[in-house]
Amino acid sequence: MKLPDVRYARTPEGAHVAYQVVGAGAVDLVWPGVGFSNLDLQWQMDSWARFPHQLGTITRLITFDPRGWGLSDRISEQQLPSLETRMADAVAVMDAAGSTRAALFGADATGPLAILFAATFPERTSALILYGTYASGRWSPDYPWAWTEDQWDTFLKETGERWGEPAYMEEYLRYLAPSAPTDPETVKAFTMFLRNAASPGTAVAINQLERETDVREVLQAVHVPTLVIHRTCDEVYEVGGGRYLAEHISGARLVELDGVNHLPWYGDPDAIVREIDRFLGSVLEEEAEFDRLLATLMFTDIVGSTQRASQLGDRAWRQLLATHHQRVRGLLGRYRGREIDTAGDGFLATFDGPARAVRCAVAIAQAMRDLRLEVRVGVHTGEIELEGDDLRGIAVHIGARVASLAAPGEVLVSSTVKDLVAGAGLSFEDAGEHELKGVPDRWHIYRVRE
Repeated sequence: MKLPDVRYARTPEGAHVAYQVVGAGAVDLVWPGVGFSNLDLQWQMDSWARFPHQLGTITRLITFDPRGWGLSDRISEQQLPSLETRMADAVAVMDAAGSTRAALFGADATGPLAILFAATFPERTSALILYGTYASGRWSPDYPWAWTEDQWDTFLKETGERWGEPAYMEEYLRYLAPSAPTDPETVKAFTMFLRNAASPGTAVAINQLERETDVREVLQAVHVPTLVIHRTCDEVYEVGGGRYLAEHISGARLVELDGVNHLPWYGDPDAIVREIDRFLGSVLEEEAEFDRLLATLMFTDIVGSTQRASQLGDRAWRQLLATHHQRVRGLLGRYRGREIDTAGDGFLATFDGPARAVRCAVAIAQAMRDLRLEVRVGVHTGEIELEGDDLRGIAVHIGARVASLAAPGEVLVSSTVKDLVAGAGLSFEDAGEHELKGVPDRWHIYRVRE
């Protein structure tokens, strides 16, 4: 089999992301691999190589090594890519591969990335396929299929101490795929693959990011055709987690397959490929357009503007307000925000990633201090509806209410934003639970620490 060429996409930040294109099917299928990846070495193991080759017979498969491991640019273990960063990697890869719209295939640890992408970029997502993946990395009473804190602590400690050792890699392979062969050659190839995918420190950091990821609040914002595939006896991510995904994504179809293997290329990979082929065929026949998407909203407001205007007089206030607007718009450009509305002395802007929105909000608050202006800022991520240039939906009301709670010079975010920026290097402190006027339930709010 001729190996596909490795190519590099360049992100807006200048990072290089390695990708490959396999096959020439009617549907583009973007697959960021599983938890760890190395595009070169995956083709050196026959059982592994057969699976992407099969996908390439039914689709135009676009697969890549997310930034931080494999053949893509390595970065420090303290700054591994967040979900938002990896989503930007996927966009860059699609652009480089000439794909305007594709099905997303999230398997294992890349499931949350695919979910977030589908909700944020429905115009670029024809379908969502999830295999053996999860919605939350931590155990909770309403999500009992994830590991407890003690289980995570034990696993991360052992990973840091034993990653790359053949004996540990053999144990890890048996855990991921109980029916996989564990002869010396297979174990050697598996060990080499994982060592070249990630260093011990990177492996710990990647798993820590998985531990902190929670996309449950995003599931209701997915409105593309969705297929959830899960093996019934998967011990890595229990089938209950797959059922949860199917129950909470509108219209999702659940297919449960017999088997104990978590890695899709062991056991009966043909069954997985058949289900994907059947599903994508139905999507081609019944494709629909949606005007709903996930967006991060930022609201800003100048504190005490009426009093300041009366002190300065109309002309001086207009000049000060023009300077304020100029700085805000400059920062929106820097952080790739989109200005939606300017009501008086406040802004409403949207972002396609919550981390950029939070950093922009902090930068705006800081940029006003030498003007002796204080702003309150609120950030929320939720589902919106587009009506021309206008935004609709409860997420807009939530974002405005969060902003109204902020003290002068303060940036507040909803719990949804905090959960989605795990691994982005942002720091928060608890601002308590609040009732938001006109919005159901109580909402947990967090204060951004500069």
